[in-house]
Amino acid sequence: MPDRPLFLERASFHRRRLGDAARVLPVLTALLILVPVWWMPASLSHAAGAVWIFALWAVLIAAVWALHRALLRAEAATMRASTDLPPEDVDAV
Repeated sequence: MPDRPLFLERASFHRRRLGDAARVLPVLTALLILVPVWWMPASLSHAAGAVWIFALWAVLIAAVWALHRALLRAEAATMRASTDLPPEDVDAV
């Protein structure tokens, strides 16, 4: 029987999924920057493109901030879960 559990603890699983989201965020941002270029390159003026870029930039800052806070909380929860030792079974004699 392996010493490690088959499934991850809830806190560890949550932290790993947040880490995956942090890795996907730059790729998603690059795609969102290119959306106006792909969908309507001729009808998009320079002003509308600038508004799109700066709005995306502001949303990205908020998303990174929220993701950072969630990762800090998940890391703290993982540390709490790993330091909590289960009580040892004591045989009643």
